[in-house]
Amino acid sequence: MYSCCQSYGVLGIEAHQIQVEADISRAMPSFDVVGLPDAAVKEARDRVRSAMANCGLVFPTAKVVLNLAPAALRKTGALYDVPIFLSILSAQKVLPPPPASSAFLGELSLSGEIRPVRGVLPMVLQAQKDGITEIYVPIQNAKEGAVVQGIRVFGVEHISQLLAHLQGEASLHPQPPTPMERKDETYPLDLKDVRGQPVAKRALEVAAAGGHNLLLIGPPGTGKSMLAKRLPTILPPLSFQEAVETTKIYSVAGLLGQQPMVVQRPFRAPHHTVSPAGLSGGGSSPVPGEISLAHNGVLFLDELPEFGRQSIEVLRQPMEDGEVTISRAHSRVTYPCSVMVVAAMNPCPCGYLGHPTVECTCQSAAVERYLAKISGPLLDRMDIQVEAAPLDYEAMTAEQTPEEASAQVRQRVCAARQVQVKRFAGSSTSCNAAMLPQQMREFCPLAPQAQAMMAAAFDRMGLSGRAYDRILKVARTIADLDDSPIIERTHLAEAIQYRTLDRKFWRR
Repeated sequence: MYSCCQSYGVLGIEAHQIQVEADISRAMPSFDVVGLPDAAVKEARDRVRSAMANCGLVFPTAKVVLNLAPAALRKTGALYDVPIFLSILSAQKVLPPPPASSAFLGELSLSGEIRPVRGVLPMVLQAQKDGITEIYVPIQNAKEGAVVQGIRVFGVEHISQLLAHLQGEASLHPQPPTPMERKDETYPLDLKDVRGQPVAKRALEVAAAGGHNLLLIGPPGTGKSMLAKRLPTILPPLSFQEAVETTKIYSVAGLLGQQPMVVQRPFRAPHHTVSPAGLSGGGSSPVPGEISLAHNGVLFLDELPEFGRQSIEVLRQPMEDGEVTISRAHSRVTYPCSVMVVAAMNPCPCGYLGHPTVECTCQSAAVERYLAKISGPLLDRMDIQVEAAPLDYEAMTAEQTPEEASAQVRQRVCAARQVQVKRFAGSSTSCNAAMLPQQMREFCPLAPQAQAMMAAAFDRMGLSGRAYDRILKVARTIADLDDSPIIERTHLAEAIQYRTLDRKFWRR
């Protein structure tokens, strides 16, 4: 007796259809699961057997063979419990064959309750593309799945409810579509909390407007971390497509919690003890790392030289390509990681090199070793490099005009981003920082005076090809903030100014 039930699995953040086949034959009683299952899938035999017994059903005293096809794909997790349960009942003729246009996901408890699983959103998205009209998921995952339009999503709390629905005894109701409900765009942090630092604030605005990487250097207590933590308050809101992309990553990582969608740009700030796999992703069964969890948002690396050399160097390729690929013996997965990398560091181990009032106690060799932890290729990928200067007592306590609030800066950033949305319409590019070479040739025209300045700066500063490109991208963003169709001399001068700290501290 044979039966087949449709289900789905996830590899990376991409889902694929899985057929759960059950065959019951007269032979010595046994229960075998084939099709490249991992330990969690094999343990389904005990969960399904106990769930049947506790629901008043009889497990077949025969040879039961479960096949998860295609056999070449590795199957992981407990999400196949429900389709295995249904396939066995259907092969026993206790239940009508599940419709080929329906798919089933869920982990079973021993009592028959259906527990939530990871990766529901990418699986429902793929099911909709495959022509599946109905998908049954754990009740806790129903809102997440209902984000997808064009497919009916049913949330199920107990296996008995699903059996009654399939047998026509009691109907389940589909989950209403989940709208993208934005949270109130007010933040507990605000840019106006930071006293002074006009240059650093301007750099933060330019970085937000174009999606550029940012490096902040300065003594302790100058507001570097405060500025970085307030960057999300001036970023534009997520589009629906960006929210879906980010939610897929958090769904696979099991970090969605009670929210059905990620509706605010992520801000990830890993500790400097994080491992290379923790940053880029990995493990025997690869999971997203911090750089992918920050997709469409900000990855903040505080005290950059304290990170392990291998950890920060692993970011170089993802920063350039916008994705990270993890290869294992049995699989190869790719996670998106289009992020703004924001880093903060002191100029020396004690932190006071160049301070106007506090003497630096570091020896020159110690300073060189400290700065050498940041490699030239990584530094070259930081589009904007700015120094956070120390503030004196008078500047901190004197009565002055109120600092500009995040809401005001955000208006200018959103206006600049709208210019870029129109500019890159029809392409995969989302902001100036991600421009391709042919787009730069088209969208980065220099005024005659700016061309002369660029030629002089290239020779005098010994710029690399990457540095040249990134200066042009930053200048394009500054021009967008001024609503200028071409890059003027003043725009280029500001962009070049943001690439001079490597000459001051690293002498490069």
